Amino acid sequence: MAGTHAGSMEQNSQTPLLEKSPQPYIEETEMSEFGSKSLVGKIAYIPKLLWVFTESNFDTFVIPNTAFGVLGAFAASVLVEGFQQTPTALEILWRFPLVLAFNWYSVFIFDLANQRSPESIQEDLINKPWRPIPTGKVTATEARRVLLVAIPLVLLFNYLLGVWRQGLFILILTWMYNDIRGGDEVVRDLIISVAYGMFNSASLEIAVGGGEYTDISISRGGLIWTTMISAVILTTMQVQDLKDQAGDRTRGRQTIALWIGDRFSRISIAFFVCFWSAACLFFWDLRPYGYIVPATTGAVTAYRVLSKKAPKDDATTWRWWCLWTITLYLLPIISLI
Repeated sequence: MAGTHAGSMEQNSQTPLLEKSPQPYIEETEMSEFGSKSLVGKIAYIPKLLWVFTESNFDTFVIPNTAFGVLGAFAASVLVEGFQQTPTALEILWRFPLVLAFNWYSVFIFDLANQRSPESIQEDLINKPWRPIPTGKVTATEARRVLLVAIPLVLLFNYLLGVWRQGLFILILTWMYNDIRGGDEVVRDLIISVAYGMFNSASLEIAVGGGEYTDISISRGGLIWTTMISAVILTTMQVQDLKDQAGDRTRGRQTIALWIGDRFSRISIAFFVCFWSAACLFFWDLRPYGYIVPATTGAVTAYRVLSKKAPKDDATTWRWWCLWTITLYLLPIISLI
């Protein structure tokens, strides 16, 4: 890669610098919707800023991870240890906003880092042109400056919630995925699966009132369950890449679908969706009626990934996959019925 880059530089040595990398120049001279506001206007714009950056990941990342923690908390006797008394349903629901906030602001940091690079902007112009930077709501420089303020605040919030260790790992994984471009390599799904483990374990601890400052911690059963879900992510998360192959190809991203081929990728996703549906049902030792919802959503996901191959269909399949994972998160509750 280094040799190729150097050769390219030599061949284009007569090309003016601004012609070779125009994106930073364009970004600095454009006025964004956010940048045109006064200081008070910028502060008032923050909730919208939070939403526009995380909108595409809210129902596919924030909600599922929040569901893992909150729904898992209802089976605290299996997944968590160190209680003097297990949390009541009211206590769990009372902590729901904290779990949601943790996942939302953590995803906000990831999305700020992910969407501000020139490569991501070019990709989003193809795959997601409605995002805030391509539409001129925010510039990449403004996103970087927001990160400078947001990261210390997130570190503080994670410390107060007692999940600073998971939060720190999430920031490291965010840096690996975005800034050193781990998200463009084959290891991207491994990084994502480890991140899910951090998000999910922290969500569970917050939901049950545990964390660094208590004796409450995730039990052996909880660790196995969290690890199983991370394995689900590792082996099936590539479903999200099917819809984005055109943009991924333009930036040279090594997704599974592009690395081993679309057909094999689809077959492996369908296989592992079926495999993990059965494995998770076996882990929770459910009665037959407990099989219905996860088996149905898993079957629909597997069918769609094999038969519906247009980018628009793949986007819908991705949402079916997210619904399937949520049905897996319901299994702890179903096991108690």
